[in-house]
Amino acid sequence: MDSKDVSPFGYDAFRRSCPSHAVLETLASKWVYLVICALRRGRLRNGELARKLEGITPKMLTQTLRILERDGLVRREVFPVIPPRVEYELTELGQNLAGLLNQIRAWSEQHVPDIKNARARAAEQQEDLDA
Repeated sequence: MDSKDVSPFGYDAFRRSCPSHAVLETLASKWVYLVICALRRGRLRNGELARKLEGITPKMLTQTLRILERDGLVRREVFPVIPPRVEYELTELGQNLAGLLNQIRAWSEQHVPDIKNARARAAEQQEDLDA
């Protein structure tokens, strides 16, 4: 294995037993990714997040926020008012990650046409093979 692939922290994501797999698995979730990007600009309430993230179910939003809170990426604050008000914000760790994810989000938005064209070409080639 190339020594450049091993992190200076002793972890190697290419190894089957590496604990970083759990982190990568969490980050592979579309909703984790989008919640982190949505919170990048500051605190949001649950309803604000739900409106921003079109298509997320209440159950999935709750699960995602719990995972992010558990992993130290999101901080949940409950205000002692009636009705209860809960706000979510990124921790320092979450902000650090959000910068990286925002770059990937921007790249994906920029290259949607390229990916769509490549998929269309692949579908045409598959149709030619199937014919």
